[in-house]
Amino acid sequence: MIRVIYLVLGWLSVGLGVLGILLPVLPTTPFMILAAFLFSRGSPRTRAWLIEHAHFGPHIRNWEATGAIAPRAKRAAVAAMAMVLLVSLIFGFGWWILSIQALCMGAAAVFILTRPDP
Repeated sequence: MIRVIYLVLGWLSVGLGVLGILLPVLPTTPFMILAAFLFSRGSPRTRAWLIEHAHFGPHIRNWEATGAIAPRAKRAAVAAMAMVLLVSLIFGFGWWILSIQALCMGAAAVFILTRPDP
């Protein structure tokens, strides 16, 4: 039963990751890394498929091996965060929402930018 829960959560994570390809506010790679972890508990065969995937596999392997994020992915993530903050500003969200967004995305950007390159 536990394996089934891990498998379902893994596929949910893959689904959110795929949705993140289309939505700039939803990160793809962290969901795929989470899916790889969940699949390791629920289905080694599915994990192997994800790890060997042409698009997602290299990012997951880099993260698992050294905690590395590719420079291109770093730039894309920080640019997406800046774009979301800019859109929030354009739509006139309140200062407290903008402050929370800036604080959270700033912390996330610092974390991303301080990861090693593969």
